[in-house]
Amino acid sequence: MPEPVFTSKADVAYALIRRRILDGTLEAGSRLAQYELAADLGISITPLREAVRRLSGEGWILLDTHRNARVAELDLADARALLEARRALEPAAVALAAERRTDEDVATMQTALTRLRPVTRRWGAAALAAHREVHRALYCASHNVVMVRMLDDLWDKSDRYRRVGLQLPPGGEDRTRDFEEHHELVRLVVAGDAAGASELMASHIDNSLTASALSERLEESGAIGG
Repeated sequence: MPEPVFTSKADVAYALIRRRILDGTLEAGSRLAQYELAADLGISITPLREAVRRLSGEGWILLDTHRNARVAELDLADARALLEARRALEPAAVALAAERRTDEDVATMQTALTRLRPVTRRWGAAALAAHREVHRALYCASHNVVMVRMLDDLWDKSDRYRRVGLQLPPGGEDRTRDFEEHHELVRLVVAGDAAGASELMASHIDNSLTASALSERLEESGAIGG
């Protein structure tokens, strides 16, 4: 992800609170003690409340009529919707990338591959960041700014669920297939194979750690059938 450009204290508060939600420092369902959080961030309550309202509008925080704030709970239906949206969009983006990639795009993909680690509990957050870097390099090569913006948002909102996936039993396994598929996805995009890249990306998402873990949770909860 590119580094954000901050234009106000509210922007800073927004970015920091959002990061804490994503990395689990602010746990799902937990209450936000807004005055304490403002003091911790070194800002006044006004920009913090502005940031909280913005995060509420994006679904990260829940506000009641008394301005009490809580971090949004993890929701299985929401997780499934995010996965379905990504499944519809990212294969199309890599197909465009195969047609539009530049030499600079290829260099970015190759650099991202050098940082790649298997997405397991052993590698943790570093693996998730490297995994995302490869995917972002791929879909940014589509040069479709609308798709990139939508996929960035989907990845942001899905990160909390990926972290849950790492804690479930499949999270301890060595997932060499995922690791190898990233290299193959880059190869297909560089080779200009739009159909092959799209097909592999769809399969890659369907068989991801997150999809497998969420499928187990959804079946246990009765949210989906068979």
